[in-house]
Amino acid sequence: MDFPGNAIGGLSVGETKAEMHAVLDAIDLILPESKPRYLMGVGTVDDLLNGTFRGVDIFDCVLPTRLARHHAVMSGRERLNLVNASYKNDPHPINESCNCYTCQNFSRAYLRHLIVSKEMLSATLLSNPQLIYFNSIIARDAPGDQSKDDTNHL
Repeated sequence: MDFPGNAIGGLSVGETKAEMHAVLDAIDLILPESKPRYLMGVGTVDDLLNGTFRGVDIFDCVLPTRLARHHAVMSGRERLNLVNASYKNDPHPINESCNCYTCQNFSRAYLRHLIVSKEMLSATLLSNPQLIYFNSIIARDAPGDQSKDDTNHL
C-alpha cells in the first residue's frame, strides 16, 4: 500500500537487541527509502544509533522524560541521579555545553533542592536538557556513508 510512511512496531516488547537488529536489517531492504520509517517505542542512545544506521528516520520513547521524572539526567553518556547527596552543593549545570534554559540558569544543587522538596518543576526542568541530548544524538551521529555495522563508537 502507498502509505506516506511506515511504522515499525513490536520490537521493544521483549525481543533481544540482536533480534531487533535482524528485523530492522531485513525491512531496510523491503521498505522504500523515499518514505519515513518510524520505529515505535524505542529510544535508548544505543537504540537510536543502531536504528538510524539501519534506516530508521523517526523514533518515539518516553525515556527522556521518564528519566527526568525519576530525578536522573544524561550528561554525555553518563547518567546522573540528582537526588544523590553528592549534588547538594554542586554549582555546575547538568551539562556545561548545553544551551537549554535549564543548563544556562540552574545548578545541579538547585535542581536537587527542587527534587528533595518534591517540587514538580524539577521534572520539567530536567526534561529540557534530556530532550536536547537525545535529539543531538541523532543530529550528530546520523549516518552518511558509514556502514550499518560500524557501531564501534557506541
